[in-house]
Amino acid sequence: MNFIADRINRIKPSMTVGINIKAKAMKEEGRDVIVLAAGEPDFNTPKHIRDAANKAMDQGKTKYVPGKGTPELQKAIQKKFKEDNNIDYSLDEIICGVGGKHIIYNAMMGTINSADEVIITAPFWVSYPDIVILAEGKPVIVECPESQNFKITPEQLEKHITPKTKWLMLNSPSNPTGVVYTKKELKDLAQVLIKHPNVLIMCDDIYEKIIYDGVEFHTLASVEPVLKDRCLTLNGVSKSYCMTGWRLGYCGAPKEIIAAMNKIQSQSTTSTSSITMAAAVEAINGPQDFIIDHNNKFLKRRDLVVNKLNAIQGITCAKPDGAFYVYPNCEGILGKITPSGKKLSNDEDFMTYLLEDQGVAGVHGSAFGLSPYFRLSYAASDDILEDACNRIQIACSKLK
Repeated sequence: MNFIADRINRIKPSMTVGINIKAKAMKEEGRDVIVLAAGEPDFNTPKHIRDAANKAMDQGKTKYVPGKGTPELQKAIQKKFKEDNNIDYSLDEIICGVGGKHIIYNAMMGTINSADEVIITAPFWVSYPDIVILAEGKPVIVECPESQNFKITPEQLEKHITPKTKWLMLNSPSNPTGVVYTKKELKDLAQVLIKHPNVLIMCDDIYEKIIYDGVEFHTLASVEPVLKDRCLTLNGVSKSYCMTGWRLGYCGAPKEIIAAMNKIQSQSTTSTSSITMAAAVEAINGPQDFIIDHNNKFLKRRDLVVNKLNAIQGITCAKPDGAFYVYPNCEGILGKITPSGKKLSNDEDFMTYLLEDQGVAGVHGSAFGLSPYFRLSYAASDDILEDACNRIQIACSKLK
C-alpha cells in the first residue's frame, strides 16, 4: 500500500540543503571538507539584536503572537518599505512568515489554481519550481544565458506570457549569480507587464542590502508604482542581519493576497517565534552600520575568489554585483577524465569530483536550471576561501 501523496513524487528535495547535509556528514566521518554550499552569512547575529531577544524573554514575551506579525514588527516593516524602497504599504498589506521560503509557499498556495503558469528565470533559486509544483502550478522556465548577464529580457518575457500566466518571479540580487537588475531593466520589464494585467510579480529582494561597487538596488513596485497592486515584495532578516536560524521573512502585497496567505498560515504554522519577532524589530529599526562592514568583507572575499577561479584553466567566473555567491562557468572542464578514469560529462559530475577528490562542496549549475556552471558561497573566511580555490586548482590540474 502506498501511503505517500502523489504530489511528493512530483518534487525534489532541496538540492542545496541535501549537498550541505552530505558534506557535513563527511566532515563528521573525519574527512577534510570545505563546505561552500550554504546560503548563509558566516557572521554571527549582531549583539544588539541578540540582546533584544534576551530582553523579550526576560519580559515574558513568550506567548502566542499574531501570525501576521506583532504590531511593533508590522510597523517596523511598514517603515522599512517606505524609507528604503519608497513603497507605501498599509498594515493589512504586510505579513510575516517562517522565513522567506514560507512567504513564497503561502503566496503560491494562496493564489495558484491547477495548471496556472509561473514564469521563472533560469538560473533560479532551487526551491522556486518545486514550490510552484506543490501548489499544482506549472513552472515555465526561461533560460537567461550569461551573454545577457543571466537576466530576462523584455522580449523573452513577452514571448512566455500566456493567458494562464499567474506569476513572474524576479530575484535581485540573484541567488545563484549575484546579478542585480538596473532601474532601466526593471522599467523595460514593467512596460511588458503593464500590458498583461493577469500577471502578478514576486520580487524576491532578500539580498537587497548585500551589494557592491556602488551598484544601486531597485525593486519593481518602486520603479513602476502602477504595478504595486500586482507585486509581492519579499524580504526578510536572514541574509543582511545574519539571522538565518531565527526564521523570519516578510512581504508587502495586495491585501487580498495577504489575507489568503494569513488564512493558510492560521491553519499551519500560525506564526514564527515571538522572540524572533522581537529580535527582528531591533534588526530593522536598530543600527545598520555593521552591514557596511560585512559588505566590505564580502567584497574582499568576492574579489579573491573571482581572481583565483579565473586563473584556473577551463573555468571562467563573472564578477557578481551582490549577494555572496559566484556562479563560474566550467564548460572548459567538461569532457576531461579524472585520475580514476571517469569522464566529466556535466557540471554535477564536476562537483562530485571536487567533493570526492579535494573535499570542496559546492552546488552544480543544473540544480539552478542552467549549465554548465556551479555555485560557490564566499560567506567564509579568506583563509578558507583561498584553501578551497587552491584545492579546485589542484583537482583541475589532475584532469586529462
